[in-house]
Amino acid sequence: MNNLLEHRGFYGTVEFSAADNILFGKALGINGLISYEGKSIEELKNDFILAIDDYLELCEEQGIAPEKIYKGKFNVRVSPELHKALVVYSASHGQTLNYTVEEALKKYVI
Repeated sequence: MNNLLEHRGFYGTVEFSAADNILFGKALGINGLISYEGKSIEELKNDFILAIDDYLELCEEQGIAPEKIYKGKFNVRVSPELHKALVVYSASHGQTLNYTVEEALKKYVI
């Protein structure tokens, strides 16, 4: 994964603010908001690690699940032409549209 930080199975973005001349980011897939910053990559990484560790400690103290629960449903907008092509492909291969899209996403991501 490019441009992402990882610590204890959690991921965070890496962004740059030219106006503030600082690196910053936010944690992904959590039940809350964790942001972090630094003037260097090393500072950013350290602040990310501390933020994740603090968050996990807080979750444990309060009995909160740290990870966001994904239900497996989301809306995707595609062109009408692609939608039609997916329907035709699915039908010609004896599978549902949902199965076709899931398999395509697996090939792209995994």
